[in-house]
Amino acid sequence: MNPVQSAHTLELVRRARRLRRSTGVRGMVRETRLSAEQFLYPLFVCGGTGARREVPSMPGVFQLSVDEAVRETEAARADGVPGVLLFGLPDNKDDIGSAAYDADAPVQSAVRAIKRSIPDTIVVTDVCLCEYTSHGHCGILVDHEVANDATVDQLVRAAVSHAAAGADIVAPSDMMDGRVGAIRRELDSRGFEQVAIMSYAAKYCSGFYGPFRDAADSAPKFGDRRTHQMDPANVEEALREVAQDIEEGADIVMVKPAMPYLDVVRRVKDAFNFPTAAYQVSGEYSMIKAAAARGWLDEPRIMMESLTAIARAGADIIITYYAREAARALKS
Repeated sequence: MNPVQSAHTLELVRRARRLRRSTGVRGMVRETRLSAEQFLYPLFVCGGTGARREVPSMPGVFQLSVDEAVRETEAARADGVPGVLLFGLPDNKDDIGSAAYDADAPVQSAVRAIKRSIPDTIVVTDVCLCEYTSHGHCGILVDHEVANDATVDQLVRAAVSHAAAGADIVAPSDMMDGRVGAIRRELDSRGFEQVAIMSYAAKYCSGFYGPFRDAADSAPKFGDRRTHQMDPANVEEALREVAQDIEEGADIVMVKPAMPYLDVVRRVKDAFNFPTAAYQVSGEYSMIKAAAARGWLDEPRIMMESLTAIARAGADIIITYYAREAARALKS
């Protein structure tokens, strides 16, 4: 009996291949739907005007002056991306990161400019000190270690300044204990009850952040961030961190990075059924770019596959440098 004849003798109750044979049928039964409405687009904002400096380790990503950040946001909106996540590159740094709450710093200026140009854009601001401190660490140093409570005071000032500029969501990314509750209390007392908090609730001490530190000029001058970012081996700890941030008033919780921690995204979503974001970080993006540049990977295919995997794991919001490209791909 030849193979074709033997195939006809199989008595199968279900043939899964029937629903894979055509693009139309595959689409009808697709379990995970990816949409541009899920994307947040990270932007790095610097001083000056007319500045558009490509980040060498992140092809297609730029340090943008406020006017260029507005243009990039407008273009992203035209592509279907609903919001941006802003990181700042201040003109001057000091040991306490005071530029983080300067009303005229790049982030605050960009918030106002974007809201004037495209009022319905969702503007999210990163709240941390690493881009603003002369030493590159995420907070106030005491004896060469980040002091939790003194840092929280600075983060609160930064978050309030972003809210005053018009931010829709503030996103503390520092991993200090108690910062969500402190920010929530101060925002409410200042009349910013409608400003949401997206907490970097489970942020791991990851090697995937390298290119970001080039983009944001935020590499620590000494040591590392193990004292406050999570051990990559831990997941139960992530659930405790998420639970605490929700209790303190977070409106959205985030897992960062995304792809190496999809199990954490899934556990968080299953445990809390709470709005959940995942950040496809710089290293994830740059690896795809580098492999594609060498002809090793089909970049558009891998871009969409990786983003679909993040959504499949349970992420409601995906922060990705591919936001514009992926949104255009979804349109076509």
